[in-house]
Amino acid sequence: MAESNSIAWDEQEIAALTAKVGELKASMARVIIGQEDVVNLLVTCLLAGGHALVEGVPGLGKTLLVKSLAQATDMQFRRVQFTPDLMPSDIVGTEILEEDQATRQRAFRFQPGPVFTQVLLADEINRAPPKTQSALLEAMQERSVTFAGQTHKLPRPFFVLATQNPIEQAGTYPLPEAQLDRFLLRIDVVYPTEDEEVLMVSRTTHAGLQDAEPVMDVATLLRLQQLVRDIEIGDHLVRYATRLVRATRPSETTVDAVKKHIGWGAGPRAGQALVLASKARALMQGRLAVTRDDIGAMLLPVLAHRVLRNFEAEADGIAIADVLQSLQREIKVA
Repeated sequence: MAESNSIAWDEQEIAALTAKVGELKASMARVIIGQEDVVNLLVTCLLAGGHALVEGVPGLGKTLLVKSLAQATDMQFRRVQFTPDLMPSDIVGTEILEEDQATRQRAFRFQPGPVFTQVLLADEINRAPPKTQSALLEAMQERSVTFAGQTHKLPRPFFVLATQNPIEQAGTYPLPEAQLDRFLLRIDVVYPTEDEEVLMVSRTTHAGLQDAEPVMDVATLLRLQQLVRDIEIGDHLVRYATRLVRATRPSETTVDAVKKHIGWGAGPRAGQALVLASKARALMQGRLAVTRDDIGAMLLPVLAHRVLRNFEAEADGIAIADVLQSLQREIKVA
């Protein structure tokens, strides 16, 4: 095997932890109508310890999804509405001058911003300029904020969910590739079915919205994230995941669809994300080892924001999902 468990896990503890995952999803389902795939991906990203980029048109409940996740896990939640005039200090914090009432001495004190939380919703992140977007980079990667030469650690766990509207691009600043790469998954929120929409309209205009019931504490979540890291994956599957990622690069691939329609492929961080997300999915499926199906299921959400189409693909209406399907057909498990 590529990895061995570094911690001796008790079977009863594993059973209790996996049961908590089911309770978490059930608690969110009290608030979220339908969107089962979206909830699964959101929980997968949380268990893997990554961040998620959530994309969908307004009114599909993206904010409610994030809020219900924070409620069900009893984590601190803050929302920042990204706007063109938002400054980095509005996110990470700033220094304020304080005077000691006894000594009359003045000193600067760091005032933490909304990023100092456990679940941060960065709403419409592409509406803020690059200077403000980049304020999240260190927080997402290092789980810390450096201000005036001092490094301040963020709470654990720290989970960023950023939303984007895919159809309204006027007055937006597209996220640079370096920041997109920091998101473990891109999750697309689609329109509900007719029955789901009828239930949604009926429930929200009659009795009002319910809150998700807290069913998991932070200590349990951190333990689950630790368990995900110890999920087994064979050497052949690590190689398979790596080959899939490498095959997205036009200069290295043997896949014709990639050569024709992809301008820029995914970097090594995509391979790490694919393996980690596959481990989290395996645990959610009640397994302690990754299968080929786990890797296949996580391929699109891991690579959708890391692989760039060229002009020909956009002109022909070729989606990233189409290219990745060709990739899966041609790249085999060694």
